[in-house]
Amino acid sequence: MKGENHESSSIPAWAYETVEIQASSSQWERRGLQEKKKLSTILSQFDIKEVEHIGSTAVPGLSAKPIIDVMVRVISFEKLNEIVDTLVSHDWNYVPPELDGQYWRRFFVRVEKDKRVAHLQLIQVNEIRWEEQIKFRDKLRADPSLIKEYGEIKKKLAKEYRDDRERYTRVKGDFINRVLAD
Repeated sequence: MKGENHESSSIPAWAYETVEIQASSSQWERRGLQEKKKLSTILSQFDIKEVEHIGSTAVPGLSAKPIIDVMVRVISFEKLNEIVDTLVSHDWNYVPPELDGQYWRRFFVRVEKDKRVAHLQLIQVNEIRWEEQIKFRDKLRADPSLIKEYGEIKKKLAKEYRDDRERYTRVKGDFINRVLAD
């Protein structure tokens, strides 16, 4: 799955990793800052506009999969092939949109010892989901009751959909949409 050529007879273990929720860790903020800094340096030649630590690991006190989620705002996907080559040379695996199913972003996974340690979303400047992800993160950070509720939902769904990451993510959508609508 690394780079553009993903035709392979074996699917990497991380592609079907089980959903495992852990208690919040004080290390997640530090790791998020490290990923942001590394990606800013690696991608500086591509005129990136912003780098953000998002997702549950960006919310102190929230239980989460121990995977650092980062998003990078780019002007366009015009230089995507060069960006993919650059990221692949820094141990990121490219998941093309036809596999990711999210055509509004370009998705990458960094793996250590067959486990996901970081996700990266490249998002174009005018994509509304950039603002939505920031808004969701910030609303959770500001409201301990939302952190508690979301943590409980995530734990319940992780048990129910342990072997189905896509369904686990999809089912959380009702809560996410409710928070964004408030």
